[in-house]
Amino acid sequence: MDEYKACNLDYFPENILIDVLSFLSVREVVRAGRVCKRWKRLVKDQRLWRLVDLTTWKGVTSRILWLLLRQYLGCGLRCLRLRGLLLSARGGTFLSESWLKALSTKCPRLSKLYLLHADLRGLPSCQLLPPSLQILELRGCELPREFFNQTSLASSQETPEATSSVGAQQKRRDQKGKGQASPSGIGIDTLVLNNVPSFTDQHLQSLTTWERLRRLELRDTFRVTANGLRSSAAKEGVCGVEGLSRLKFLEIGITGRQGYQLQMASLGLGAGWLGLEELSLGGKEVGPGLLCASRLKDLKCLCLWACTLSKMQIVRSCRMLRGLRRLEFLDVIFQPPQCPPVVEGEGGGGVGGGGGEEQDNDEAAGGDNSNDENRTLDANDPIPSLRRSLAALLPSCTVVFTNCSVQINPD
Repeated sequence: MDEYKACNLDYFPENILIDVLSFLSVREVVRAGRVCKRWKRLVKDQRLWRLVDLTTWKGVTSRILWLLLRQYLGCGLRCLRLRGLLLSARGGTFLSESWLKALSTKCPRLSKLYLLHADLRGLPSCQLLPPSLQILELRGCELPREFFNQTSLASSQETPEATSSVGAQQKRRDQKGKGQASPSGIGIDTLVLNNVPSFTDQHLQSLTTWERLRRLELRDTFRVTANGLRSSAAKEGVCGVEGLSRLKFLEIGITGRQGYQLQMASLGLGAGWLGLEELSLGGKEVGPGLLCASRLKDLKCLCLWACTLSKMQIVRSCRMLRGLRRLEFLDVIFQPPQCPPVVEGEGGGGVGGGGGEEQDNDEAAGGDNSNDENRTLDANDPIPSLRRSLAALLPSCTVVFTNCSVQINPD
C-alpha cells in the first residue's frame, strides 16, 4: 500500500499526461500550466491546441486573446471557435487587425474559424482573416457592407502620397497584374451564415468574386431576397459562366422569427443554377424551393428539413426531378392523407342483407387480412406509401428519413 501512496502524476509519461490534459477546457489547461515547470512545458505542446473552443469561456477580451496567441497558439492550430462581445454589456473591440495579422503569421495551418456574436463592423474586409482559412462560420454576427468584397481592402489602404508617386503607381499595377493571375485572394471554400441579420443581397453579390467557394449555407438570413439569389446564380453570360459558378452545395432555411416578413429567397432558383449538385431547404423555404427545384438540371441531392409536408406535395415535385440520386427528409412532419367522408348506407346491401354472403366468404376475407392491415398502416403512417411512390418515380434514388413523424389528425 505504501508503494501506491507514493505514486503521483510525475511518474506518468508525457504522452499520457497530454492525453489527460486534452480533456480539459482552454481555461483549465492554462491554469494547469501553473502547477509546476514540467506542466508549464506540457501545456504548450501543440497537440493540445489543435481544436481551440473559447465559446464557453465567458468574458474573453482582446487581452486574453493576445495572451493565448503569444504563449500557446502556434502552428498546430486547425480550428478556432470564438465568442464575441456583441451581446455583452461590457462591449469594446474584440478582433483587431493587428491580432488577425499576428494570427495569420503564427498559425499558418488554421483552416476553420467559427465566430459567435462577434461585431465585425470594425474590420474593413474579410481579407484580414488568415489566408489559410477554408471554412468560415458566422453565427449571430454583425457585418459591414463591404465585408466580403475583395477590392475594398486595397482601395481603403491607398493614400494620396502613394497616388501621386509614379513609382507607387507602377508597383500597384504590378501587384494588380499578379492578383489577376492568381486564382483568388480568398481561399475559403465553405461559408456558413446562421442568424446573421445584416447579410443582404449586396453581400451575396460580393461572393461571386470568390473563385473557390463551393459550399454556401444561409440559415435565417432574412434580408436575402429572390432577386438577390437570382442575380448571383451561375448562368451563361457574355464572357462564359457568371455568378457563383463553382458552387456545388447551397442551403437555404428560415426557421426563426415568427411573424417576420418572408422574402421567399428560394424562388430565385427558378431561373436555374448551372453546376449546383446539392440543395438543402429548411423551414419556410421548402414550399417555394420545391416549386423551383425542377429548374436545376444538375441537381443530384435534395435535403428537406424542419418543415411540414404532404405526400401529394412531395410526389408532384419529384416527378420533375428524374436525375436525383439522394433524397433526405430531416425533422419533417408529414401530414396524414385526407380520406373522403363515409356516407351511411353506402357500401352495398342493407343491414342484414349481406349477412349470409359474409358468412359464405369468411375464408376469402381471412386471406385478405394482410392487405387490410397494410391499408390501415398506410392511412395512419404515410411514410411507407411515400417510399413506394418515390421508388416508382425515382428508381435510382436513395430515400432517407431521419427523425420524421406523422401529424396526428384530431378528427
